[in-house]
Amino acid sequence: MENAGYMLAAFIVIWSGLLAYIFILWRTQAKLHRDIKLLKESLEDNS
Repeated sequence: MENAGYMLAAFIVIWSGLLAYIFILWRTQAKLHRDIKLLKESLEDNS
């Protein structure tokens, strides 16, 4: 069990990276959703 500290550090780094990636995807998806909504409203106004 002498490498338990390294295993814990790797676990924390991997989960932190995964959560950061999910957060970035969530923000990108929210921005795309807003852009699509604005585009739909713009197209409805022009009709």
